[in-house]
Amino acid sequence: MTASARIEVVGVKNTINQLGKIDKELQKEFKANATRVAQPAINAAQNMYTQVPLSGMSRDWTQKKDGRKIKGFSVAKAKAGVQIKFDTRRNAVGVILIIQKDQAAAIFETAGRANANRLSANLSPVQAGRTRFIGPAVYRSRRGIEAEMKHVIADAARTVQRGM
Repeated sequence: MTASARIEVVGVKNTINQLGKIDKELQKEFKANATRVAQPAINAAQNMYTQVPLSGMSRDWTQKKDGRKIKGFSVAKAKAGVQIKFDTRRNAVGVILIIQKDQAAAIFETAGRANANRLSANLSPVQAGRTRFIGPAVYRSRRGIEAEMKHVIADAARTVQRGM
């Protein structure tokens, strides 16, 4: 008598996690392929940063509520801060994210989303849940990225199925 078991991996998050369990190199290869696919959106977002949004933002400042020091906005740091992140935690909303790591640029991206303030009044308006540069750049590149990413994910899922 033979016994067989069928394991089915559903979703990108599971696929990435299972690749890591099978072979860390497979997981690294998937992440490299996903980064390659997302590179046009990353480049588009980086190219949006051409100048300091407000002249005063180039200087270091201190937050009023808790006294933390924040480095001033720099175009070079803002461009370098646009990165891809893979989040496979159980409660993660997005799995493959394009994020802004530079603190001053992240503040610029999101200032005024929740509450209107002086900084957001002097910057371009932004709706709740949106960003000023990264979101629009990613949405413009979205169709090409999604089509190519489906192939990368399908290949990874097939690898996981073969490995189990």
